[in-house]
Amino acid sequence: MPAGRIFADITDPMKQITLLLALVISLHGSSQSVFGYWYGNANVKTNNSASNYMVELVLQPEKNHVKGILNYYFKNTYRSLQVQGNYDAASRQVYLYNIPLTYYGSLVNFEVDCIMNLRATLRVSQEGSYLTGAFVSLPEHKYVCPDVNFSFKMQADISKKDSVLKAISEFKENYQVWKPGIEDTLVQATVIQRKVINPVIEKQYSEREDVVLNEIEVESDSLQVSVYDNGEIDGDIISLFFNKTLIVFNQKLTHKSLRVNLVLDGKVVGNELTMFAENLGLIPPNTALVIISDGKNRFELRLSSSLEKNATIRIKRKHATN
Repeated sequence: MPAGRIFADITDPMKQITLLLALVISLHGSSQSVFGYWYGNANVKTNNSASNYMVELVLQPEKNHVKGILNYYFKNTYRSLQVQGNYDAASRQVYLYNIPLTYYGSLVNFEVDCIMNLRATLRVSQEGSYLTGAFVSLPEHKYVCPDVNFSFKMQADISKKDSVLKAISEFKENYQVWKPGIEDTLVQATVIQRKVINPVIEKQYSEREDVVLNEIEVESDSLQVSVYDNGEIDGDIISLFFNKTLIVFNQKLTHKSLRVNLVLDGKVVGNELTMFAENLGLIPPNTALVIISDGKNRFELRLSSSLEKNATIRIKRKHATN
């Protein structure tokens, strides 16, 4: 092809734009990384029951390798572990190996670990960066430990280099089993069930997505609800909505309970108690332990809410059978 023809093709305005866009896309793709803080839920569903893990992942990739910290809450357990594996930037695949994940069917006083590998894919959109994938059991345990699927979102505002490197360098392994004791049943506030007027919070609540994390059946129309901070006290502040009506506003969670006495609406099939996050505390997301008592049964539920999603418990009245 003559030199003049090549020059003419390159100087064509439309082709210049195409080349420029290709370059920008290429540079953008090469800059995408799994470095930073990731938060989300992991879920296993089997035999018509679902279990929820709340997970924080801090990652630092180095060439084809990646290391970091995995923190998770499950039932009464908090675990903090060092993790390592591989990251393929070309395919955006992350692999972490030999992670002890609490078996979903463990009893409160007898927990068993499933040794699992994490497999995830980095996905980037205008809404943010996500790691989607699953914890997968080792071949010898695949019929006992089902996959635990997850979706984690990067928290870009705190994914700073110094913060990540400090978290990894100062890591100390942690394994705690926590349950409210006598001293924790002290009540910091008792709230009367009544409507609270706050147009700002009501508007923000309506703009967020409601996610039903738990469904329970109770044997009474009158319930006692106690809300605590879940794990480390880090300044979480919440509001509570009952059947979409604001009943608790701007309450800080501590080791002492925020207590609400609720009366179910008999005209509603499924009453809903929703936790609205006023902030994310020092350790995102905003998490709480909610204990609901109907006089006979006690339900211990863990909620996680963010500035985009509300966490909801759906409550149904169990009717006596003839």
